[in-house]
Amino acid sequence: MASSYKMTYFDIRGLGEPIRYLLAYGGIEYEDKRIAFEEWPAMKNSTPYGKLPTVEIDGQLFHQSAAIARYIAKQLKLTGDDDVEAMMCDIVVDTFTDLRVQTSSWFREKDEAIKEKKRGPLLNEIVPFYMERFEKELEKNSGNFVKGKLTWADFYVAAVMEVIGDMCKENFLEKYPNLKALNEKISNIPQIKDWIQKRPITPF
Repeated sequence: MASSYKMTYFDIRGLGEPIRYLLAYGGIEYEDKRIAFEEWPAMKNSTPYGKLPTVEIDGQLFHQSAAIARYIAKQLKLTGDDDVEAMMCDIVVDTFTDLRVQTSSWFREKDEAIKEKKRGPLLNEIVPFYMERFEKELEKNSGNFVKGKLTWADFYVAAVMEVIGDMCKENFLEKYPNLKALNEKISNIPQIKDWIQKRPITPF
């Protein structure tokens, strides 16, 4: 019998979108429960570690978005052909998370003066440092991150790259053709294209 999935997250793409991409790709039906930010304080303590997204699989509750995405990817045979390729996927996702954490920290900064001061270094130093290296990896691996094969690392980067661009109000992809091509490749997979067309419109 097929497993039942229920994902709980804010009404944004954010960290939930890689999971949604993989579920869409696999044709896996799930409940996409979206909560307003105003609802969060009252329900925070009911989550395992006070964070979202969470995913229930057959009634069992899980957290940590990358771990959930990795689990789904394993079910879909998207973690590479051996343990080394699986590790390569993890390296890409973990490295991209290093970038995401820095952009998210800037985005959440409440002091506008500090935020403006940090914007220049973020966009002119930190983002290019990572993007240039991702570009080289894609070039070396025939347009994908792991040995020219479609893996969950490709889905993860494509989904979160879009979010980072929206948060920073910058179209990074125009400066990095290999990343742009990857995003277009993932976005045009029929299942993903269908999801993008019907998903709720959110700021990021």
